[in-house]
Order: sequence, then C-alpha cells, then structure tokens
Amino acid sequence: MDLDLSGRSALVTGGGKGIGAAICRELSEMGARVVINYRADQRAAEATASALGDAVAFGADVGDPEQVAKMVAETGPFDVVVNNAGMLRDRLLLRMSVDDWDQVLRTDLSAAFHVTKACVPQMLRSRWGRIVNISSIVGLGGNPGQANYAAAKAGLIGLTKSVAKELGSRNITCNAVAPGYVHTELTKSSITEEQIAELVKLTPLRRQGTAAEIAAAVAFLCSPSAAFITGEVLVVDGGLAA
Repeated sequence: MDLDLSGRSALVTGGGKGIGAAICRELSEMGARVVINYRADQRAAEATASALGDAVAFGADVGDPEQVAKMVAETGPFDVVVNNAGMLRDRLLLRMSVDDWDQVLRTDLSAAFHVTKACVPQMLRSRWGRIVNISSIVGLGGNPGQANYAAAKAGLIGLTKSVAKELGSRNITCNAVAPGYVHTELTKSSITEEQIAELVKLTPLRRQGTAAEIAAAVAFLCSPSAAFITGEVLVVDGGLAA
C-alpha cells in the first residue's frame, strides 16, 4: 500500500487539537509538510506544530473568504486539503436562534467551500489533489437538538459529491469521512455521561471511537493508494449507523 506523501503539502483546518491534530500527525508521518489552521486556540496549534517538526500553525477564521485567501497565499500551495474545522451550538429547533444557525453553517459548511475554492487552482495546475471533508453520521441521519449541525454536515456530503464530479478528470479526488461518537474536547462539552453510555450501548463495537481512528481513515483517502476513490462517504462509527 502506498501511503507516501513526501514532497506534498497539506492544509488541515481546525488542526490544533482533537481529530484535527490526529490528522496532522498522520499526514506528517506520511511525509507531508503540514499547515495547521486554527481560529482561537493558538497555543494548542503551535504545540501540535512543534511536536511534528516540519509543520506550521496559521491563525485564520476559515468562515471568512478573505482570511482564507491570505492563508493560502502565505502558506500554500496545497496538494492535500482536509476540511475539519467545526463547531457546535446545540439547541432544540424552537430555541435555536438565527445566530446559532448561521454560525454553525458558516464554520461547518461555508468554510469548506471557501478553503476548497482557494486551494483547487494549484491542484488543477499540477493535476493532482486530495480533498477530504469531515462530515458526521449526524449528517446522514439527523439528531434532535442539532438541526444546524446536521444540515451543515449533510451539506458537506453534497459538496463532496459535486466537487468529486467536477474535478475528477484532473486527477483530484474529493471524499468525506463521517465519524460516529468520538471522544474529543468538543464532543465532551456537548454531551452528558449518560448520553455517552447510551451511544456506546447502541454501537456494535461497544465503545467510543478515537481521534486516531478517524485520522487513519482520512490518511488513507489522502494517500496515493486511494487514487480511484472519489465522491464517497466513509462512515467510521463502530457500526452505530448500521
């Protein structure tokens, strides 16, 4: 299996911690030069970059196309893009504000559009590229209290399939990874221990996932060995959605 990304450059949005940091570690171990995007937690991003050696942390709000353009101009071009940045504002529909909706769609969906659009021209010139969008099983089946998050993650799947069809002829693949429940700082703050126990009970593998397991799936889709896979949604959930 060819997992070598030597000589390639990779951008991981929201890469400072959690699943993003695990993805950065995998891509770096495969030989890629990694740029770790962060919005607020500079310390975590710089710590991750320092641990990897040949990596750079860059602060930018990827929901803002001007900041994205500046980031790509200063740190790109990129052969590999992982749209991982995300946020939660969980509320039942009748209690969800317009701002709750807008901010989650901006960060979890629009940001992937801005970043992909900014990075694709170089991929087209080199006729090689890997784009991976981090969706969720919530985007496949919905979830009470997460109408905004579910809509954004479902939108990422539609974006993935459309981009795959547009760019496939130029040897650029675009896929999505849809994690189930993974223990991270973000998810831990939005779910109770009782809810975690119930999810584990419903998961055939009877445990939570890890950031490293999601990162391994992303790394494969970014590798030369995944050259004939595009437009797909790889569910990594321990069988929860089955």
